[in-house]
Amino acid sequence: MLLKYAQGTSISEIQRQLGVSRPMIYKCIDKALAAGMQAGLKDAYHRAPEITDDAKAWVVSVACTKPNELGLAAELWSIAALARYVAAHAGPVGFPRLAGAGKSTVWRTLDENQLKPHKITYYLEKRDPNFDRKMHEVLMVYRDVSLYTEGAVHDARPNPIYTVSVDEKPGVQAIGLTAPELPPAPGKASTVTRDYEYVRHGTVSILAGIDLHSGHIFAHAEDRHRSAEFIALLQDMDAYCPPEAIIHVVLDNHAAHISKETMA
Repeated sequence: MLLKYAQGTSISEIQRQLGVSRPMIYKCIDKALAAGMQAGLKDAYHRAPEITDDAKAWVVSVACTKPNELGLAAELWSIAALARYVAAHAGPVGFPRLAGAGKSTVWRTLDENQLKPHKITYYLEKRDPNFDRKMHEVLMVYRDVSLYTEGAVHDARPNPIYTVSVDEKPGVQAIGLTAPELPPAPGKASTVTRDYEYVRHGTVSILAGIDLHSGHIFAHAEDRHRSAEFIALLQDMDAYCPPEAIIHVVLDNHAAHISKETMA
C-alpha cells in the first residue's frame, strides 16, 4: 500500500487493486508520514480495557434499580439512558474503566445476565385468599366437560350437566347501510360490495354463552349491560335446559354477575 502510494498510484486505484477501504489507506499513509515507515507498516491493536466482574455487577445493580430512584425522571431504563448513567457515575464509585462505556458495552453486560430492563412482562398477583379453592373448582368443571365430551360418563345420568361459558363484549358499534348491498358479480366484483358511507346507531353490548358440550349458542344484543340484561341471559339458559339439569356457568368477575339482583 505504501509502496504503491510512493510510486504515485492514486488512492482510488490502490483501493481497487488491494480491495481495502479508503479510511484504511488514509490511516496507513498518515501513520507513515507522521511516525515513519515502520509505524505505517505496523498494525496497532487496540484491545478494549477489561471490565471486572465487580464492575459488571455494579452495572447489573444499576439496571435493576428504577431510574427515578436514582434521581432521573423516567420509570424505565432505555439502553442509551443506562449507558449515559454508567459512563457518568462509574468513576466516582470506583470503576473508571466504565467511564467511557457505550451502549454496546452495557448491552453485552445485560445480555450476559439475561436482563432487559427496557422491556415489561406482566404478571397477575394472587390477592384472593381463596384462590386455590376457586381454581380447583374451575379446573374440575373443565375436567368434567372433557369427560362428558369423550363419553367417559354415560349420557343416561339422572341429572344431565350443562356447562356454559359466558362472556360480554360491550361498546360494539351498531351501524347501518346508506345504500343497497351489492352481491358478487362475474367480471365486476368478486366480493359483496358495500358503500363506504354508513349510519351510526350508537353502541350495543353483546352477551353470549356457549354450551361446551353441544356447542349451542346463547346470544343477546342489549343497549346496556346491567344485572337485568345478564339475568335475561340466565333465563334463556334455564329455558333451554331440562328442569332436572345441573347448569355450570363459567364467568368472569363482572359486577353484574354477583350483584344482589342477580343473586336473588
